[in-house]
Amino acid sequence: MKVTVFNGSPSGSDSATNKIASAFLCGAQNAGADTCNIFLSEKNITQCGGCFACWFKTPGKCVHNDDMAGLLNLYCTSDIVVFATPVYTWNMTALMKNFVDRLAPLKSPKITEKNDGYDLEDTKPKTQKFIVISNCGFPGEKNFEVMKAAFACCEPSLEIYRNCGKLLKSQGSAAAKVGEYLEAVKQAGFEIACGLNVSEETRKQLEMQLMSIDEYVKYLGM
Repeated sequence: MKVTVFNGSPSGSDSATNKIASAFLCGAQNAGADTCNIFLSEKNITQCGGCFACWFKTPGKCVHNDDMAGLLNLYCTSDIVVFATPVYTWNMTALMKNFVDRLAPLKSPKITEKNDGYDLEDTKPKTQKFIVISNCGFPGEKNFEVMKAAFACCEPSLEIYRNCGKLLKSQGSAAAKVGEYLEAVKQAGFEIACGLNVSEETRKQLEMQLMSIDEYVKYLGM
């Protein structure tokens, strides 16, 4: 079992997003999985130019000679792929969107339809399970609506959305609650890596409130 996180936070290993991702990977490791934590901010990934050479001229191969070739191989050989990104202006970060755009060589120029939705056909059937991890500095759940819609196409097996994300790196009064939450994330990683469906109890813990909205707004000083 190979579990790979692709982290799209510009803050990389110091990000709040990585707090969640690292806990998830720790749980997967406890289940015996091989894990890899990739920080896209450390990679040279050129923007997709929309030339479509990877479909028509050199099928499966991009014209850009950068780090993406190795990342594509890692993506394809992983059993579980985790997209991890904070919310930036309602959606995934530019780093994550650029990475997702550069997955184009895995598609073919053939239209496919499913449930009245249209997409491009995969060159090879997907064998991975997909997980989404995201945190947002605001309270409430509405800020993840665009993210949920964006990743719906990969039919994720689990989505972990964490509001009040500024607390994830807190050393103050919220630290104990954050620790409890990260233990739940770790359990989710363990269950996924064991090939299990994440239990209802674990899913409920993943949605625990870290702090009331009023308290959080005061905590931010905003």
